[in-house]
Amino acid sequence: RVESHEIPAIREFERRELSPARVGLGVVFYPFSGPDALFPRLFFPHSTAYVMVGLEPPGTVPDPDRLSRKELNQYLEQVRASVHSELYRSFFITREMDRQFRGQVSDGLLPTLLHLLVRTGHTVEGYRYVRLDQQGRIIARPNEAAPPRTGGNRGVAIEFRGPAGLPPQILYYFSVNLSDERLRHNAPFVKFLEALGGVTTYLKATSYMPHHAEFSIIRRLVLERSVAILQDDSGIPYRYFDPAVWRLQLYGSYERPYGSFRWLEQADLRKAYRTGAPKPLDFRIGYGFGRISSNLLLATRRTSR
Repeated sequence: RVESHEIPAIREFERRELSPARVGLGVVFYPFSGPDALFPRLFFPHSTAYVMVGLEPPGTVPDPDRLSRKELNQYLEQVRASVHSELYRSFFITREMDRQFRGQVSDGLLPTLLHLLVRTGHTVEGYRYVRLDQQGRIIARPNEAAPPRTGGNRGVAIEFRGPAGLPPQILYYFSVNLSDERLRHNAPFVKFLEALGGVTTYLKATSYMPHHAEFSIIRRLVLERSVAILQDDSGIPYRYFDPAVWRLQLYGSYERPYGSFRWLEQADLRKAYRTGAPKPLDFRIGYGFGRISSNLLLATRRTSR
C-alpha cells in the first residue's frame, strides 16, 4: 500500500513543490527524526547529505552468521514490526522505539536506517561509526555501543547511491539530546551544525518539542541556519515565521492537533489556513494517522543569511 500510494504521491509533491531551486541542494537537517530515513529521501532526493538527530543510540548491525535460521527468522520478523508504525502512520512511536531500539530488537537504529534505504531502491556502499570532536568535526569512533570515554554525540555515517543514478550521498545519524538543558553544554554539536552552512530543515511528528520553551536553542538554530523548512504543525510554531524573512506556503488543512496534543492548537495557523490559499495534500502524514487531515508548511527564506 505504501509503495503504491503514499510514495508515488510524495514523489509527485516533491516534483511539483520542492524543486532544488526552491529548497536547495545542500544538507538536509532532520532533528527529532528517530530512524526515519524514508521521508527525507522522498522529499529531498537531490540533496548531498542528510543529518538526522534523535535520542536513540545508533547501534550496530548484527552478524547474520551468528544467528541460527530460527533466530534469523525471528529477528527479521521483529525488524519488519519495528517499521510498522512508520509505514502505516508515517512516524515512529516513541514508546515503541524505547523498547525496540534499546535491546528488544536491536541495540540502536542502524539496522532500521539500512532497511528503509534498501527497501526504497538505494544501494548501501558502506557505513562507519563516528562521533564529534570538541571542534564539532566528524571523527571515527570504535565499533561499540557504549559511549566513548571522551566526547559524546555518537553517530553513524551511511554512504549510499540513489536508484536514479545520482551521485553518491551520505546520511548521518547522531544521538543527541536537543533540549536547552543539554544543548547549551554541547558546544561540539552546535559548532557542527553551524559549520553545515545553510541547511534545508525537515520536521515531522516531533511530539511538539519546538513549541516548548525548553527547546528554544534548537528552534533558534533552525530559524537562523535554514534556507528552507518543511514541517507539519508539530514543528516550529507559526508565529515564529517573520513574513519579512520567510515566504510561506501551506498544504492540506489544519484545525487543531490530534489527541493528547490538542492543547497546543495554533489559532494563528488556523486563521492562515482559512484566509490564505492552502494547496491540497494528496497523502497523509504526521499525527492523526487518518483520523484527522494532514498538513504541511513550506517556508523559504526571502533574504540571505
